[in-house]
Amino acid sequence: MAARWEARADLIVVGTGVAGLTAALRARELGLRVLVVTKAAGDDGNTRWAQGGVAVVMEDQHDPGDSVAKHIGDTLTAGAGLCDDAAVAVIITDGPAAVARLRERGAVFDARPDGLLERTREGGHSAFRVVHAGGDATGAEVERALLKATVDGRVPLLENHVAVDAVKTPLGAVAGLLVLDGNGVPGVLTAPAVLLATGGLGQMYQATSNPSVATGDGLALALRAGALAADVEFIQFHPTVLYTGRGARGRCPLVTEAVRGEGAVLVDATGARVMKGVHPLEDLAPRDVVAAAITRHMATEPGGVDDHVFLDATALRDMATRFPTVYSACVSVGVDPAVDPIPVAPAAHFACGGVVSTVDGRTGVTGLYAVGEVARTGLHGANRLASNSLLEGLVCGTRAAETVAADLAIGLIAPARTADPVLPTAPVADRDLLQRVMSRYAAIGRDAEGLAVVGSVLDVSTVDKQLESRELVEDAALTTAARALIAAAQQRTESRGCHVRTDFTGRSDAWQRSQLVRLTPTGQPVLADPVLAEGVA
Repeated sequence: MAARWEARADLIVVGTGVAGLTAALRARELGLRVLVVTKAAGDDGNTRWAQGGVAVVMEDQHDPGDSVAKHIGDTLTAGAGLCDDAAVAVIITDGPAAVARLRERGAVFDARPDGLLERTREGGHSAFRVVHAGGDATGAEVERALLKATVDGRVPLLENHVAVDAVKTPLGAVAGLLVLDGNGVPGVLTAPAVLLATGGLGQMYQATSNPSVATGDGLALALRAGALAADVEFIQFHPTVLYTGRGARGRCPLVTEAVRGEGAVLVDATGARVMKGVHPLEDLAPRDVVAAAITRHMATEPGGVDDHVFLDATALRDMATRFPTVYSACVSVGVDPAVDPIPVAPAAHFACGGVVSTVDGRTGVTGLYAVGEVARTGLHGANRLASNSLLEGLVCGTRAAETVAADLAIGLIAPARTADPVLPTAPVADRDLLQRVMSRYAAIGRDAEGLAVVGSVLDVSTVDKQLESRELVEDAALTTAARALIAAAQQRTESRGCHVRTDFTGRSDAWQRSQLVRLTPTGQPVLADPVLAEGVA
């Protein structure tokens, strides 16, 4: 099926989260014609669900002794040897200015009576440096402010349009997007620059903190366009998602790490501390450590409970005011956090890897840029430090917009003619089956046998289909993402960060490197030769 309509711009931004909208606003300020595309409503992405806040060390307000250098150090420690040191330094150093720009655009953070911003602490942080809004509704405030600024700045937003495939020139440069509108009618958005800000892929698992739109679309689109991905085996599971019953599916309410940062502790059904003696930071250990410890603890079935533990926040004062989102979610399932421990369990939360890109958004494909969770800049390594995600979106979104403007100015990218695009065909697996086998064999705790089972199940159940609907685009993306993860996880015979191999429990120096993934002509993700990525990031 060929495209039936067309629109033109200098920059197409795919996604309306913190990274995409920040980029769009900055590009508009620089005089670019910008068009923002999202497959749902503008506020339906993952950003609005972020609770904890933005990790940042501001010059005029921080803990005694805290510094940008210490924030960098905490990030590198959490990343377990796979961070890109230069990328970490750039993003965290640019953080204070990025937060200041966000506040200028109307975002309101929680403040103390003296006017300084309130700060909290989360797992892996050595200081109270996480600024927040609405208690535990930081993402909602960030999304509100950016969407309002987009309207005020007259940045056009195309809702209910799903990005299907990159439109390419004969020389392989990206020159636009093939999309489907809300009625499934294909159209072409022509532009010399396409910026992917499509978020993560939590819907690859049965239970996740991510909304229904997090299906890995950008990752799959970039791979089909010829870009490389890296670190896709590192999926962070948030330790404390509200347990709503056995067999919970889809997006589950998050219980922000800041609750533990302010004194709550994890206990089992017998009241015993889960993190006691596990890590020097105990309940404030990095997320991969806590999630893995909970998983191991549940396997012993203390008190006869094998599918959740509890977060005891009864000692916290005024939970309803400080953490209103968490409090409301708990009350909705009959739990009063003031007197009852909160039932929690790990759930898929964040993709630490993604499309290989620089901190400026450049990928290895001319005209294609990526920022936010869909991108792999090297900030997160094998495990993201809490509240570094909103920070990355703010910093890299701004830098990517400035890079696109510069690339246009020097002629590195330019409008180009392309052949009339048609809807592509891609491998598609049944989503329910994919989620079940990924949750069973490729979540926290993997081994060679289980990963082989997933690979076999996907191979047998996958059928090539033309991507003629949003559902098929999403299912194809999840299939590609799952296969990419399996290929990388099978090869990495060690445990590091979010990647836990029960048959290779130790960390190996030989694996202190990232693995690159590319797509074969038949749509199968395979490991790529590292030399292919030289000069990319």
